[in-house]
Amino acid sequence: MTLQQLHYLVALDGLRHFGKAAEACGVSQPTLTVQLRKLEEELEVELFDRREQPVVPTAAGKPVIEQARAVLREAGQLQAMVDDLHTGLGGSLRIGIIPTLAPYLIPLFLPGFAERHPAIQLTIDERRTSRILKGLKRGDLDVGILVTPVDPGQFEEVSLFQERFLAYLHPGHPLWERKLLSRADLRDRPLWVLSEGHCFREQTLSFCDRPSAGGHPNVLYESGSIETLKHLVRKGSGMTLVPELSVAPDDPHVRRFKAPEPVRQVSLVVRRPYARRRLLEVLAKSIRGAVRYTGPRRAEVIPLE
Repeated sequence: MTLQQLHYLVALDGLRHFGKAAEACGVSQPTLTVQLRKLEEELEVELFDRREQPVVPTAAGKPVIEQARAVLREAGQLQAMVDDLHTGLGGSLRIGIIPTLAPYLIPLFLPGFAERHPAIQLTIDERRTSRILKGLKRGDLDVGILVTPVDPGQFEEVSLFQERFLAYLHPGHPLWERKLLSRADLRDRPLWVLSEGHCFREQTLSFCDRPSAGGHPNVLYESGSIETLKHLVRKGSGMTLVPELSVAPDDPHVRRFKAPEPVRQVSLVVRRPYARRRLLEVLAKSIRGAVRYTGPRRAEVIPLE
């Protein structure tokens, strides 16, 4: 069994076509086919059902393929760690980031990080939390930037900052004149919320007990964008909750909450074990320095569920 054979195995699983997998691996189709046959003979198991088009993994092949991904991921980390020791920070870094952070956090840290570390080839992919965790498990991503906690058995978290939840109100809203709000102030108040699958939505529902969408009894609208929700409010409709990075400090529509202020914990997440410690530390330091924000003194971390 060789790493090259495992590369062929994973490529075929991803593309489900021998010709396309061979092309992606830079070899001829007969070469790829022969090597996979040798791997099956060594393992004494059929890995793919070749009678299906496209080809699909067999029941026995699926766990083998997942383990192959894990082996390749760890081998890649080992090589990257050695490269870092010999030549400094470099290589590829694939980052997944949740949509409620991406448009606000990336512009703060990315330009400076890319300029200071030109040898690092960055790929940034905006995904929801479930897809980031799946990508980390499969080895499609190296690092996630998301809201924690997550499963501590599989993933390691590096804390970055705590971000406040803020109320976002229209000037005609009944709560407009209040300088600070409490959780009780939101009881039974209609709220615009994000669509299902966003962790910020789940935290909003947890924090607000029983919010409903918008301020119109005949409208149900769940957005995938915080900016859309803010625009609805500015145009004169209801209120919403927003993360602090999404608003300017002097935005008149914003109201903070009384202590303990509701926050979400933002962290770097990697799959255990993670070998590129130096790179992880540099990335965390870059983000913390760009945000320059540690959260309130008295805070309540809002759960994800």
